[in-house]
Amino acid sequence: MFNELNKYKKNGHFFLTSEDKLQEVCNAPEKQIGVFLTYALKNGRVELVFIGGTGEVTKKELNAIQSTGIGGIKDQLINGMQFTDVAREISWPAQMKKENIEALDVYWYVTHSDKYTDSPGKVENILFERHYQLFQRMPRWNSDL
Repeated sequence: MFNELNKYKKNGHFFLTSEDKLQEVCNAPEKQIGVFLTYALKNGRVELVFIGGTGEVTKKELNAIQSTGIGGIKDQLINGMQFTDVAREISWPAQMKKENIEALDVYWYVTHSDKYTDSPGKVENILFERHYQLFQRMPRWNSDL
């Protein structure tokens, strides 16, 4: 569905159940920037529920992320605020229980590397546009922001 992501060779994914600790299962890189797609697995069906990322990053911010990890993909996944301004490490498991979601399958992509220097914010916008073209709506959890 998102062929635009095929060029990013540094990528991966992980599963999260409502009983897992996001910080323990998240294998996204700490000191790199990019985007992530979150799929909900429920009753044998898969639904893209959230598109996220590290947003627009200045050169100064990139240097800070590369030295500290704060603001990188892993930090955004774990500490990013969602559902009533609560960090995802708390809000995602709670939302999964509320919606009876069995697991989340989170795919992440580094969009800024030696080979590509794509802005995560711009890549996110491309993904939003593609999703909207296909479904005439935003992913559910993006709509709740």
